[in-house]
Amino acid sequence: MLTCFAPDLLPTLATYTLSEEESKHAVRVLRLGPGAPVVLVDGHGTVATALIADDNPKRCTLTITGRETIAPRPTYTHVAVAPTKNLDRMEWLVEKAVEVGIERLSFLRCARSERRDLKLERLEKIAVSALKQSGQAHLPQLDELIDFEKFLTKIDPATTFIAHLEAGERTALAQVIGAAPRCCVLIGPEGDFSPSEIELALGRGMRPVMLGSSRLRTETAALAAVFTAQIVREL
Repeated sequence: MLTCFAPDLLPTLATYTLSEEESKHAVRVLRLGPGAPVVLVDGHGTVATALIADDNPKRCTLTITGRETIAPRPTYTHVAVAPTKNLDRMEWLVEKAVEVGIERLSFLRCARSERRDLKLERLEKIAVSALKQSGQAHLPQLDELIDFEKFLTKIDPATTFIAHLEAGERTALAQVIGAAPRCCVLIGPEGDFSPSEIELALGRGMRPVMLGSSRLRTETAALAAVFTAQIVREL
């Protein structure tokens, strides 16, 4: 059954008109007509069932037949990553992280970052597509690119872990994350966090972690953090 994104799906609505993009996909691409069932999701936990009433390819109108509210997960996973120079790899990360399950994804500008700016519009569209494909009800928050030092002032160090490759004691993320219903994992650029950035994070009380014995690409490390957070806390 087709799932459509309906960000302004109010609880009082008896009908809903799809965006032009969603209308075109439903009517022109999938060739759905009056009476065809559709699922609506607003990204904030509301999921509704509906039937096509008017198959206008620019303004497809639906009659809502039912709705339910899906509660958020009891755990909260936040990953902050330095985006790669190749934006395709960040697009892949957003898609897979949303499919696996993440509440917030932040983007860091670090000392060794190759990408110094980032536009979210394309990434937000990918997140919506992944939300619909995976059958989830809550769209994760995507944050604008922010300087590493400034980001550290905005998060709780008690539930934040920094994954780095420098020598020193580090604990496997899977061993420490289970006790934290809320967590934030910091993933650096491909050249890793600088020694001063690591020192700053540790000085604020954030804990050093490792994601395994292999040296991972930035986007792979970020997705590994998401997988670890979800799997360990669902056991």
